[in-house]
Amino acid sequence: MCGFIGIYGPEGVDVAGEIYEGLLAVQHRGQDAAGITTFTDSFHVKKGLGLVLQVFNESNMARLRGNLGLGHVRYPTIGSNRGEDAQPFHLPYPVGVAMAHNGNLSNYEELVERYFRNTATRLNSTCDLEVILYVFVQALQERIGAGRKILPEDVFYAVSVVHREVRGAYSVVATVPDVGLVCFRDPYGIKPIIFGEKETDEGKWFACASESVVLDVNEYTRSFDVGPGEAVLVDEAREIHRRRITEREHRPCIFELVYFSRPDSFLDDISVYKTRKRFGEALAQQWADEGAPTPDVVMPIPDSSRDAALAMALGMDLPYREGLVKNRYIGRTFIMPNQQSRRNSVRRKMNPIGIEFEGKKVLLVDDSIVRGNTSKRIVQMVRDAGATEVYLASTSPPLLAPCPYGVDMATKTEFVATGRETDEIAEELGADHLVYLDLDRMNDCGRAGNEKIDAFCNACFTGEYPTGDITAERLRSIAGDRCLNRGEAVTDESAPASV
Repeated sequence: MCGFIGIYGPEGVDVAGEIYEGLLAVQHRGQDAAGITTFTDSFHVKKGLGLVLQVFNESNMARLRGNLGLGHVRYPTIGSNRGEDAQPFHLPYPVGVAMAHNGNLSNYEELVERYFRNTATRLNSTCDLEVILYVFVQALQERIGAGRKILPEDVFYAVSVVHREVRGAYSVVATVPDVGLVCFRDPYGIKPIIFGEKETDEGKWFACASESVVLDVNEYTRSFDVGPGEAVLVDEAREIHRRRITEREHRPCIFELVYFSRPDSFLDDISVYKTRKRFGEALAQQWADEGAPTPDVVMPIPDSSRDAALAMALGMDLPYREGLVKNRYIGRTFIMPNQQSRRNSVRRKMNPIGIEFEGKKVLLVDDSIVRGNTSKRIVQMVRDAGATEVYLASTSPPLLAPCPYGVDMATKTEFVATGRETDEIAEELGADHLVYLDLDRMNDCGRAGNEKIDAFCNACFTGEYPTGDITAERLRSIAGDRCLNRGEAVTDESAPASV
């Protein structure tokens, strides 16, 4: 899970300011590093560890000149959390290309072995984007030879090579000097990417981003979602070229709707806000169907579950209350780089409004329950604040399988649901009752926003991986990499023995 934006503006403008605003809008997608790369007669780069507000200042923004550029906020999966892994990346030779991405390569180690080990070529980082960039540039150079102008067909050929060689889930934006703005999506369309346009006094602007809210804040019109296996090029004449490079079934990640994305975003023409409302309505019905105990009040565990909690309260004809106040200056605990950071941040992340809990049976609604650390502490916090009973509802099913596609839940031992029935999970979390939204109901809520989507990627709930290349050995390799990068021990239990 990362965030990016690429912009191609009219001649004579500087796009860095809009890129900066866009990165602020997707700061929730990555808090570890940020970067911007623009181009005039050369690449101009500023990137580093930290939040957008920490990395950029008036001085370094002033040197990010040019009407072609891209930006990125990073959440580490493959690779370390060192400065050299901050995106965007660029190569000035043999073809000048700058690139950023969202996602994760499931065959990263194989690609490193094939292209870099025992060769004269070396990587500058441990980030998987560098491999995508290398494959793309190498294919482009082989196609055009020496000195020929790059044409749309050449770009599409290079994307086809990436699709053939690179496995996993990824959405990519690239700037190619003297060519234009390029964006493409993995063959299954697991990771989102949205394209937009606007007209100003200076001329026509084009942008692509990992969430539509990035376009909104810069006043672009959302034109289309880049499709699965599709590539888009905006050339120097400002003509848009689109090509479906690889034909596969569309399997967008359902967790984008559950948790990752802002409620004011659209992904694949699906409103995140309305989907989360539908989650709450479906949970209200399921709560009744299962004969679950009746609470006195419904409350969200902020922030991603707020829309669902309100819809659930309305569906159950119960009061909705805000009982937990979140400290907005504490990062999202789910994407903290290691377990100890998550534990420390939970203790200072939320504070209860005591008068809302005293003597009440409280139903807490959360978007998901992953490791259970946060949920367990919140349940105890609510009890300490005076609640007589504490119930939990999750807008997604139990998380059971590692995600190799760019979500930092890489090992089976991290899931509180592993090897437990629902009542056992409730006991582990200290809750009096627990209901998970049914898998089919969750998917129906997503499809209601766009009936053209037949199915979502549900791999983290089912262990069924749409790319078809995920083996137990590959999962163990990814799990080992993640554990090492988070400073945690690697064990034989890090991944399942079979898939």
